[in-house]
Amino acid sequence: MDAAGHQAAGEAVYWVYVTAADEAEARRIGRALVEERLAACVNLLPGHRAIYRWDGEIREEAEAGFVAKTSAGRFPALCARIRALHGYETPAILALPAAAGDMAFLDWVRQEVRPLA
Repeated sequence: MDAAGHQAAGEAVYWVYVTAADEAEARRIGRALVEERLAACVNLLPGHRAIYRWDGEIREEAEAGFVAKTSAGRFPALCARIRALHGYETPAILALPAAAGDMAFLDWVRQEVRPLA
């Protein structure tokens, strides 16, 4: 990582945004992701309203969001686990690579999501 905080060598860290039906579902999924070392940290973002089109009609509903921090290598397993635990037919799972960040924090994320030997 250079002095400006840009990632250099090392596995990319992802910021994964997910929506859930409510705060309880977000908390349940988030806890499982951290316990299973698929995410280093999950931040709950309750109180969302979603406006979307589904099956040809526009809907508006309450939701809760959450953000999981993981590595690029753990993202496929994290995504699969979210799908397995989620109540939605098509959960919103969006991974954004961290373009920059504090090196100590990024290293901590990478360390926390490493599978135990």
